[in-house]
Amino acid sequence: MRIRFAPVRIPLERRLQTLGVLQWVFSFLVLAQCCLAIFVLLLLTNYWYLAAIYAGWFYLDRETPGRGGRRSMWIRNWPVWRYFRDYFPITLVKTADLDPKHNYLFGFHPHGVLVAGAFGNFCTEATGFSRLFPGLTSYLLMLPFWFKLPFFREYIMCGGLVSSEKHSASYILSQESGGQVAVLAVGGAPESLDARPGALTLRVLGKKGFIKMALKTGAHLVPVFSFGENELFNQVENPPGSLLRNVQERLQKVMGLALPLFHARGVFQYSFGFLPFRNPVYTVVGKPIPVQKNCSPSREDIETLHKEYLDRLVDLFEDHKSKYGIEERSHLVLIE
Repeated sequence: MRIRFAPVRIPLERRLQTLGVLQWVFSFLVLAQCCLAIFVLLLLTNYWYLAAIYAGWFYLDRETPGRGGRRSMWIRNWPVWRYFRDYFPITLVKTADLDPKHNYLFGFHPHGVLVAGAFGNFCTEATGFSRLFPGLTSYLLMLPFWFKLPFFREYIMCGGLVSSEKHSASYILSQESGGQVAVLAVGGAPESLDARPGALTLRVLGKKGFIKMALKTGAHLVPVFSFGENELFNQVENPPGSLLRNVQERLQKVMGLALPLFHARGVFQYSFGFLPFRNPVYTVVGKPIPVQKNCSPSREDIETLHKEYLDRLVDLFEDHKSKYGIEERSHLVLIE
C-alpha cells in the first residue's frame, strides 16, 4: 500500500485543527484507561490517601451522572472545540424554533463510529447550540459504564454527558421549569457496527423505549439527522453472519460496548490511522413533535407515536439530503 504523506507546509490553523481532533480521539479511545491507571498507581504509592479521598468522593457523588451531571460552560467553551469543529467542519442546522417552556428528547441519527456530530453540537458550544436555541440546555446520554471510571467521569460530565439509564433521562425530562434537552443516539452501540461511508441503515424499528419515555414525561420529540456522520471513518468489513460480526455482537452483549474496527487517516499521512477524514458534518435538528404527558401509555399509544416519529425522521432526511451531497435515489433503510 502506497502511503500518502501530508505536505510539509501546512497552515498553522489546519495543524491546530488536527491537534484538536487528535485530543478528542485520544479522549474517546485511551483517556479512560489512563485515568484508571493513574488511580491505581496512586493507590500503590505514598499518595494512596489521595486515591482514598477520591474514592470517598466517588461514592458520595455516585448519583450525579443520573441527576443531570455537572456541566461546565468554561470547558464547553474551550478554544480547542472551535478547532475541532473546523477540522470537518461540523455545522448545526436549525429548522424550527423550540419553545424553552417545554422539555425535548432529541433522537440523534445515525450513531456513526464516534458520534462526532452529537459531541460537537451538544457537548460543546463550538457550533452555537445556546445561540441557536436560547433557553435550552443540552445533555448527551452515554452508556453508564463510562461513569464508573475514576477521574474520567468528572471530565465527561463537564461537557454535558450523563448516564443513559432510564432514571437519568427521566430526571432531565421531568424538570417542570422546562428548557431541558436529552440527546439520545437511538441506534446505540449496535448501529456503530454498520457505520461506514455511504451507509444509510438505521436501527430504529425496534427502538421504542425512548418513545415511552417521551410519553411518560411529556417531552416533545425532535428527530435529528447528522449528514456526513458515517463518512468520517472506514470500517473493516463485517457483514452480518461473519466471524468478526459475531464476535463483535457477542462482546457487545457481554460488555455493553460495541467495538467497530475503524480506520481513516493519521496525523502526518492520509493512508491509515485513527483520525477521522476531513468530511463536513451537517447536523439538522427537525421540527418538534408535540407529546401529551401520559403516565401509563398503552402499547397502541407507543406504536402510534413511534410511527409518527419515523415518518418525521424520513421526511427530515428526504427534505435535506440533496443539500448535503446525497443522491435523490438514495433512501434510509430502517431495520430492527
